[in-house]
Formats: sequence, C-alpha cells, structure tokens
Amino acid sequence: TMLSGLTRTTLTLRSNTGAIRGKYARFFSDIPATMKAAVVREVGDADALKVENDFPVPELKPGQVLVKNHYAGINFIDTYHRKGLYARDLPFVGGQEGGGIVAAVTDEASAQGISVGDRVAYSVFGSYAQYTAVPAAKILPVPEGVDIDVATACVVQGMTAHYLTASAHANLIQPGEWVLIHGVGGGTCQWAAQMAKIMGYKVIGTGPKGKADVCEALNCDELILLDETPGTAYEDYESVDIVKRVMEVTDGKGVKSVIDGIGKNTVDISIGSLAHRGIFISFGNASGAVPAFPVLRLIGKSAYVTRPKLLDYTTDREELLWRANDIFGWLKEGKLNVSVDTCFPLDEASEGHKYLEAGKSKGKVLYEIP
Repeated sequence: TMLSGLTRTTLTLRSNTGAIRGKYARFFSDIPATMKAAVVREVGDADALKVENDFPVPELKPGQVLVKNHYAGINFIDTYHRKGLYARDLPFVGGQEGGGIVAAVTDEASAQGISVGDRVAYSVFGSYAQYTAVPAAKILPVPEGVDIDVATACVVQGMTAHYLTASAHANLIQPGEWVLIHGVGGGTCQWAAQMAKIMGYKVIGTGPKGKADVCEALNCDELILLDETPGTAYEDYESVDIVKRVMEVTDGKGVKSVIDGIGKNTVDISIGSLAHRGIFISFGNASGAVPAFPVLRLIGKSAYVTRPKLLDYTTDREELLWRANDIFGWLKEGKLNVSVDTCFPLDEASEGHKYLEAGKSKGKVLYEIP
C-alpha cells in the first residue's frame, strides 16, 4: 500500500516528491507528488468546487506535519469561501476541517510528541484533499474510543459550539439563566444546545418541524418548532412569534444570551428576545449576512452584540486543547451525542455543498477521502 513503510532521511533527498521540505522528518514511504483535491479556481455556486487528480501535495514547512486525510468536514463557512463572501486567494483547496493519520512530521513537530501513524484531527485550510500540511500547534490527538469521523465532526462545529457556549458571552450569562439558540436542528447548534445544558444554562431552542425528532432529542428546556422554508438551510422565522414565546417562558425578562447562526432573518428576533444587559452572539449567515443597524438599537436594554470567529477563541495550543479535551471527554462520557448525517465521496464534492445549502442535513456532513 501507499503508506507501507516508515523512513527517516534528509528532506533534500525527497524533494522530488514536492511534498516535503526542510532538514529532517519521519514519514511514510511512497508519499506521492500529486493528490486528489477539491479545488476552487473561480468563485461561484457549488459547481465551482471541482475535483482535480493531480494537485500538488503540499510542501511540509518547519513545525508542520503532513496528514493523510480519511475525512473532511463540510461547513457553512466553506460555502462562504467558495461563493466569495469571505475572500480567499485563488485557487484554493476547499475545507478547513479534517481527520486522519499523520504521514510525515518535521523534527520540530516530533519534538512536540507527534509521531507518524498518530490518529489526529485539525482545523486549517485545505482539508478537501488526500493530504494537508498542518502546523503541529493545530493538531488534536484523537483518543482511543473516539472514531476519526466523529473526531473530524468535532473540530469546527464542536469547537465553535464550545466557544459560543463557554466564552463568547463574556460571562454575561450565568448557570441557571436562559439562552436562546437558533437552528438546533442543524450541526453546530445541535452541539451548542447540548453543551449549554452541560454548562448549566436553561435552553430555548428553535428548529424546523421536519427535524422535530433531532430537536427533541437535545432536551432543550423549551423547544419552538417552526415551519420549514423549502430548499434552504433555515426555518420560517415568521411562522411563530418567537419573541412573544421567549418572554412567556422567561416571565417577561428575556434571555441573557442569544446564539444566532441564521443571520439576516433572525436579527430582529434575537435583539428583541434579549434581557437587560444580555448579549446577541451573531456567528453565521445561513439566511444572509446581518444588515448594518444603528448601535442605538441596543440602548433599550443596554444590550451587547458580538460577531466572533473560531480562530480568535483558539489563540494558542492551551486554549485549543482545553476545548478539545472538554469535547472528547463529554463524548466518551456519553454526555454529547454526535450525529454524522451523510458521508459523500470526495469525487462528489459539489454534491456535498448542495446538500448542506439545501438544509437537508440532520447532523454532520463529511467527505470520505480515499
């Protein structure tokens, strides 16, 4: 097989692979010069994501490891990059979440305890490919008892849900107080609802009637089921008076935190549902970007608003491992249930994006990589 043997040599002797540069490394023999990857050369709809069979295997720089990917996660942020909503230099390999086996390590990475053959997961750009070069500081060791597909599902959605529930609220909510989480039938907020409960918050979840089974399994303290918006990844947020229901549930006080990945269609609901000195956490754009609004809107409740991103809540290895260890620990203890909805072969890369954007998933969507 390709990953058949382990070799140690000077990297200059391996430069013909195009994959490894630097002084020394340990690596599996027969790492190829080119690989299969899903690449965006021009931004656009899902068909802009095209599978290429001869994309160069990434060069390994000091402090990096080369991961032979078994799975890559598909996330909404990937569609924003593909469409050009979030600008990237072209061309680029899609994805920013992967899991697999370490195929090569630099000496710097080896010194951090990472070895060829380790089971790992990570979040860096370029995961829709057979190989990804990953800084050692971004590597998450996958513990025994956690499958690599589940671990891959953890990295972006699980870590995002962790910072949303543990940190982004800036301690403006305390255990025993109410949080409103939109879209708990989808991937990230399935995690967030479960984590919020683990952390002791009272949870109001919104979700579509068509995913009632998924939503009800999360044991939210209050669940508001909405009509569906066919062909989209979000619900009809006008089908129920959510603010009215939130106020009924919270005895007229509102919620101390709102976790909102829907965006344009829920901004008014989110702000209207806040308690005094509550915080509106806007982290996604499933229905479109949140339009600009005057900060004076917040004065009625002296409210807060934040627009966070995962990179700013995994600023060093200590923070990264704190979040990962919480998540993997809860998984092993049975406190978190992870649903891998569908696995597309990488050759059907565009179909994976179409499936996610159509709102069909009831859990994590992955690519399986040969």
